[in-house]
Parts: sequence; C-alpha cells; structure tokens
Amino acid sequence: MLDSRRFRGALGRFATGVTVVTGLMPDGTPAGVTVNAFTSLSLRPPLVLIALADSTTCLDAFIKGDRFAINVLREDQRPLSLTFATQRKNKFKGLVYETWDSGCPILPGCLANLECTRVTLHQGGDHVVVIGEVDRMEHSEDGNPLLYYRGSYARLGEKI
Repeated sequence: MLDSRRFRGALGRFATGVTVVTGLMPDGTPAGVTVNAFTSLSLRPPLVLIALADSTTCLDAFIKGDRFAINVLREDQRPLSLTFATQRKNKFKGLVYETWDSGCPILPGCLANLECTRVTLHQGGDHVVVIGEVDRMEHSEDGNPLLYYRGSYARLGEKI
C-alpha cells in the first residue's frame, strides 16, 4: 500500500490551475468551493470533470443540484481561492457576483467562467467525480492563471 503523504507529495509535482466551483444548495443558498481537480473531458459534447472530496461541506450543491459553474481564477484572485477553501458558512457575504441561466454564482474577473449541467456522478475513492456538460461560457483573452504547485500558490514563469 502506498504511503498517502508520499503519494500526495508526488501528485503535488503536477502544477494545476485553481478554480472556484459554485452551485446552489437544495434550499437555493449559493455554495462554492476551491477546486484544483478540474479538467476538460470531451469536445463533442463539451464535457468537463471536477472531483470533490466526500467531506466537502457544500457537496449537496453538486450531487443534488443539476447545475454548477466553474470559475477559472486569475493570478490576482488568490484571496477568492482562500475564501472558498475555508469552512466558512457564508462565503458570498459582501462578494459581488452575477448569475446566468442556472442561478449559480458567476465570479467576475476570472480567466474563464463555465456554466454546466450535471451529466453524471461517480464515486472515486474518497471523492465524488462530477461530470458536466458546458452550456455557456465566457473567457478573457488577457491575464495569467493562478496556479497551485507543491502545496503552494504559484505563477507562470518564463514561457518556453
């Protein structure tokens, strides 16, 4: 059996972008969580995948709700990432956001915003894998991503 700390350390050598995934709790309350386990899955149809820990406090927004949004953060949006990485109850207090068709919060100033309809759920160890079809999106032509590498936030270096 692999040592989980060493496994986590090895996976930390893979730089990822940082997103805030938003949805609505069953009572309609906005919910959100910082996620770096995000990837594109298919171009036709346009599918994306996120993985959420079973311990995610707002998990019901994504396993009971049928819509969610992915907000791809810019390098200057680290404070948003930190806010949504906490266990705080009302992460949206004082935060300006818009909503599209789903009613899920869309965070302004992001590199990209994707509004999705949940297609399927899969259990994967201690995570739930959520696959969604992208219904609407917007993206910026400018800016750099907020990255996560070896347990810390990072920035793009020189392009090669």
